Amino acid sequence: MIPELLNLLGAHADFALVRLLRYLTTRAILGFVTSFMLCLVFGRPLIRWLYRKGFRDTVRDYGVMSVDDKRGTPTMGGIMIIGTSLVSALLWCELSNRFVQILFFAGVWFALLGHADDRAKIARGDSDKGLSRGTKYALQSAFGLILGLLVLSPATTPLPVALASKLFVPFYKYPLMDLGWLYLVVIVLMIIYSANAINFADGLDGLAIVPTIFVLVVYGIFAYLIGNVSHARYLLFDYLPGVSEMAIFASALVGGCIGFLWYNAYPAEVFMGDTGSIFLGGMVGTMIVLLKQEVLFFLAGGIFTAEIASVILQDWIGIQRVGRRLMYRAPIHHTFQYRGWSEPKIATRFWIVSGLLAVLSLATLKLR
Repeated sequence: MIPELLNLLGAHADFALVRLLRYLTTRAILGFVTSFMLCLVFGRPLIRWLYRKGFRDTVRDYGVMSVDDKRGTPTMGGIMIIGTSLVSALLWCELSNRFVQILFFAGVWFALLGHADDRAKIARGDSDKGLSRGTKYALQSAFGLILGLLVLSPATTPLPVALASKLFVPFYKYPLMDLGWLYLVVIVLMIIYSANAINFADGLDGLAIVPTIFVLVVYGIFAYLIGNVSHARYLLFDYLPGVSEMAIFASALVGGCIGFLWYNAYPAEVFMGDTGSIFLGGMVGTMIVLLKQEVLFFLAGGIFTAEIASVILQDWIGIQRVGRRLMYRAPIHHTFQYRGWSEPKIATRFWIVSGLLAVLSLATLKLR
């Protein structure tokens, strides 16, 4: 919004401060600061409002692992991340940018999906009785199909048409292959994967939000570099015009996530719920598709890969195929909890691993 207002000023905007606000890096910093400060200002009143309205968590009882200290904690705190980051992006992004418009569409779609899931759980008083798995997969797939059609159709794609259906992998400078319309399958699967991977990791105080921050930082940097013609040419990436505005959106999301962590750090005063985790997963999934860096997410988001792989191993292979558990608990963070690790230790070690994976992901910029 502010970039459009500056453009309306035209020649009358020839002041140092106004020129500074035109720079992408300045707007990215301000996007981060805006969403973070909004969290600090409105976070506490929001938590109180959620508590008064009865939006409180109904945790699963794991028997040997006590959950009494979490019972009744306000949930749906993802509203904090959604509201602050979208308002910040609305202020500092160029709203005419196609990438930004798609991200706003994704934000609204997944925020509503996550909110509906949380409301169903609260209404039924059971954390396992939200929207059915089939319903969530169907709605995530529907968004993936819409995104895929937008990306692959020459008339609507924000990407260069020649690159839209090509698959890129880390540490390799050339496209691995051109999938044509089969790329639609990749897009749908990545949206489903990312939306659910962050959701599965959201099980301990602060566990999911910090790895999400690392992933957003990685993709924000990629967006900034690939959207700059000189940086893209130097790093031997295909230049994607306009994609650098996604760096501002990513910084706004990071600010909202860090602001939420202020209240979600152990012992958590609020949980993000599916409202937050599905929203963040959908936003990350949309970003990785628009940046043509889907495979990189398995590295940058390695923590989420481990979480969702443990669920597949336990539920879909162990219980449904073998007929017994292959792990103590799933997702994998509950296995460590079952073995006696404290909650802060599990979260901190997951953060460390996530940070290392983020650094390795950034190394792919040069090691190609």
